[in-house]
Formats: sequence, structure tokens, C-alpha cells
Amino acid sequence: MPDEASFTLDPRLAQDTVPLGNLPLSRVLLMNDANYPWLILVPRRPNLVELIDLDNSGQATLMIEIAQAARALKEITACDKLNVAALGNTVRQLHVHVIARRKDDPAGARPVWGTVPAQAYAAAERDRLAGALRAALGLR
Repeated sequence: MPDEASFTLDPRLAQDTVPLGNLPLSRVLLMNDANYPWLILVPRRPNLVELIDLDNSGQATLMIEIAQAARALKEITACDKLNVAALGNTVRQLHVHVIARRKDDPAGARPVWGTVPAQAYAAAERDRLAGALRAALGLR
């Protein structure tokens, strides 16, 4: 895909995540916050800010990939609820959060942003979760 060659990941996303691999449209990242299992999907196209910046085909593909990510998280974490959001208030680059929530997680009924400080995964737990997610999503 020609636009993919000029794609660059926002440095703030790169700093806070572990790359898992690529789906047909999106780079899949694991947020390095052990408080919540949390994937971020970033369409590999330059200069995207809003969902509507993707053409119809890209929008449809992104929705399919969001559902894939959500199914994988739910299967692996047995979470109580999934949160899906494309906010972009801090990082303008189009990205979609898919977050596995539990009734007893640190944020409770509140949003995950700013509720408690991020807690980096222990290496073994991060690697276990990343491996399970890669397998569930068919990533290498």
C-alpha cells in the first residue's frame, strides 16, 4: 500500500507501548500499563487524525480490526467489559484504544485516563500477554 511507506508512529505512542505486529491496516500496540490489559490500533497511513480521514474501505477495515482486538482481549483476559475509544486529545495521530476492564480494576467505574499512575508490566507478564495476544490475532 503506497501510503504505508510514509507512515510514522507518534513518539508518545511508541514510548508508552510494546509493538505486537501489524494487521492489514493497523499497527497493534500493547499499552505498557499492567493496571488494564490495553491494546492500541494505529492505522498505518500518514496524516490521519479522525476516523473520517479514512476512506470507506479503511473505516470498514478498522472496525473489523477493532472487533478482532476486542475478541482477543476478552478471550485472553476474561474481562467484564471492553472499552473502545478514539480520543486523540493528547496524541493527534488516529489511534483506537481497546481496553479490557474488570469490576475491581483500579479505575472502578471511572475512565482509565489519569485515575491511577501507569504501572509497567513485569517483563515475564508483559511477554506472556504479548505472546498470547499475538497468537490470538495471528501476528508474528
